[in-house]
Amino acid sequence: MPSLKEQSPLGVYLEHCKKGELAYQVCTDHNTPLFFPRVVAPGTGSANLEWRVSKGLGTVHSTTVVYAAKDQPPHNVALIDVDEGFRLMSRVEDIDPMQVKIGMRVKVRINPGDDKQPPFPVFVPAGGAK
Repeated sequence: MPSLKEQSPLGVYLEHCKKGELAYQVCTDHNTPLFFPRVVAPGTGSANLEWRVSKGLGTVHSTTVVYAAKDQPPHNVALIDVDEGFRLMSRVEDIDPMQVKIGMRVKVRINPGDDKQPPFPVFVPAGGAK
């Protein structure tokens, strides 16, 4: 019998991540994209949700550089507007954090995670720019 985590929206989302996919839900009542995974749509409470897989392209909406510790390099935290119409918090990798700019086109890359953290989406500059 599958566990609650496997049956939950989070479990479905993580299964997509394990396959290298950025999945999201759409409320079919109004064709509204939703992210982070939910049981019902916010605002309406509708349970008419359908899973879709993003093409993984988006635009940096905002970004900041975080200096967490003296012995760790700085990293960015960014809000990404995904082309399918939802926004998520992530980071842009393969580029100096100070070079991440608002309006920059990015594409998703799923970090495989490890025993302490499940897989999760990060982004890289679209077109392979470094």
